[in-house]
Amino acid sequence: QLVESGGGLVQAGGSLRLSCVGSGRTFDSYTMGWFRQAAGKEREFVAGITWSGSNTRYPDSVKGRFTISRDNAKNTLYLQMNSLKIEDTAIYYCAANPGRLPITTEGHEYTYWGQGTQVTVSS
Repeated sequence: QLVESGGGLVQAGGSLRLSCVGSGRTFDSYTMGWFRQAAGKEREFVAGITWSGSNTRYPDSVKGRFTISRDNAKNTLYLQMNSLKIEDTAIYYCAANPGRLPITTEGHEYTYWGQGTQVTVSS
């Protein structure tokens, strides 16, 4: 089970940090990712991190503004979002891909999903 938190309303240029807490004893074996889906748009990969945290991956749309990290001792995944833009408005989901695998940007390759947390960026 994955549970996200930390979403909310923020002005453009502001920051938010999302958290995703996983249950179970195998969190540190999962490749993790953040995705988002804006109203009327397809789901989009936002960030990914390997089980150890040693490798990360971002699309160009968020590179340099978003940072993914994890604390395996706390079974927690984070997404630090800085310099937020109006176009970052979406529901953000964390997802887990069981196994110590390379990061994938394909949502269908992730097995477990959180319920999502709304991020709204205003002008």
